[in-house]
Amino acid sequence: MITRDQLTASFRLDGRSALVTGAGSGVGAAIAEAFAAAGAAVLVTDVDPAAAAAVADGINAAGGRAESFGLDVRDGAAAAEAVSRAAALTGGTLHILVNNAGAIAPAMLADQTEETFRRIVDIHLVGSFLCSHAAQGLLPEDGTGRIINVTSAAGLTGTIGQVNYGAAKAGIIGLTKSLAKELARKSVTVNAIAPLAATAMTANIRSNEKLAAKTLARIPLARWATPEEIAPSFVFLASDAGSYITGQVLPVDGGTVI
Repeated sequence: MITRDQLTASFRLDGRSALVTGAGSGVGAAIAEAFAAAGAAVLVTDVDPAAAAAVADGINAAGGRAESFGLDVRDGAAAAEAVSRAAALTGGTLHILVNNAGAIAPAMLADQTEETFRRIVDIHLVGSFLCSHAAQGLLPEDGTGRIINVTSAAGLTGTIGQVNYGAAKAGIIGLTKSLAKELARKSVTVNAIAPLAATAMTANIRSNEKLAAKTLARIPLARWATPEEIAPSFVFLASDAGSYITGQVLPVDGGTVI
């Protein structure tokens, strides 16, 4: 029989290192803070170095352990440097990679440009590939290695006015499933979470009365989550509690995708 102490311990991340991209604000910042609260040493990365540093400072002030690094995930050399720095937090092993960095450039197809399409795909999909590629050699093969990608309902069901974003997020699902099959032989799990939260990336929807009403009508729980409500699902998949889950997409979206 599992004891209370064993159950509690299965959600802990003590002694593990984590790299979170796009962690200067929103869901990424909440993930980094939750990982640190669970005992992990966290490298907080963001394209905005000052934002990443502020989140890391907050974690350290709260008694956790974190460092920061300015990272554009489209830069393969920078991704490799970030992975190396994160692994150095625990003696050269990177236990957890969260590919969260993202951006939006909404426009209907007729107004969409090749530049904006490529930029969004590069940030979300290519960035997730580059960070995962850099991390693969430093992930442990003892069952604690994790890659958690961030997708969206847009990648599962499509969305109007965001063909670039929807395509990128759908690509991340394919990347997740393929990596899960490939890295299972090394006992590394790869999953994706599709969150929906009140962040800067959803501000354009929430600030538009008509769009906000339509979006809430599609959410059975009829409200937006806070980033702090989303973060525990990442802790779950990163911890021993999620050790037998791989290749899956977990919507954390109030029932939007059912």
